[in-house]
Amino acid sequence: MDTQNQTCHSEFILLGFSEDTEMQPLLFGMFLSMYLVSIFANLLIILAIISDSHLHTPMYFFLSNLSFTDICFTSTTVPKMLLNIQTESKTITYEHCLIQLYFFMLFSGLDISLLTVMAYDRFVAICHPLHYMVIMNPHFCGVLLLASWLLSALVSLLHDLMVLRLSYCTELKMPHFFCELNQVVQLACSDIFLNNLLMYISTALMGFIPLSGILYTYSKIISSILRISTAEGKYKAFSTCGSRLSAVSLFYGTVLAVYLSSAATQNSRANAIVSVMYPVVTPMLNPFIYSLRNKDIKQAFKKLSR
Repeated sequence: MDTQNQTCHSEFILLGFSEDTEMQPLLFGMFLSMYLVSIFANLLIILAIISDSHLHTPMYFFLSNLSFTDICFTSTTVPKMLLNIQTESKTITYEHCLIQLYFFMLFSGLDISLLTVMAYDRFVAICHPLHYMVIMNPHFCGVLLLASWLLSALVSLLHDLMVLRLSYCTELKMPHFFCELNQVVQLACSDIFLNNLLMYISTALMGFIPLSGILYTYSKIISSILRISTAEGKYKAFSTCGSRLSAVSLFYGTVLAVYLSSAATQNSRANAIVSVMYPVVTPMLNPFIYSLRNKDIKQAFKKLSR
């Protein structure tokens, strides 16, 4: 059946945070500031890593890709939200919603994959240091990155194709500032069993399995660190892994907060406020998490500023 015949409405209404017109300039200024800080901070990390040959290692290769992913991740939602606030419009077309949905899932999936790969990188570096350069060679790092892209792209495409089969014949209002998969599916007036089933499977594949792997690798890392004889060695290892574990906790913590709050409360405004965490706040904070206690990054920043 043709998609145009299935879909009675050509646009969605994004309710956002507040309908109070006096709040709109404040919201615009706040999210524009957060967006600019996120772009600038992540771009600075990428430039620092590229410009400093000492940082051309697997660890910083994946960190630069995470920063690039975070730039793209936050750019899928915030510019449209800022445009809607500025033009006092709450609409997004059906086609643009599907595009935003695809790229949002693509870059959120990439975030998860890269955090998992970075955990594995630290596991090899600390638990098998003598074999690190052999295992984490440039070819293998490229394969891991390519696999992350392909898996995220395929899962996102599958979700988008499954949404295309749905029909929408009711008022299409979403209590969010972007097209969120669960909200888009729940608004459909056709059978959504297969969509829900796919969401459960992809949540396990892209969520719980990577998280289990991350927790396992860090448990092994902490066990190995505790066996290090020198206090300086322990501090350096904990400092490096602590930032990565903080980033993992921030990402998964905010994602869980969004979906647990959605299940626990029907307050759409509260859910919209919580939902801003992982697509906006997390990409903004990641560069600070990775750079504040990292001497190599700080030195690269100094060289870059000269």
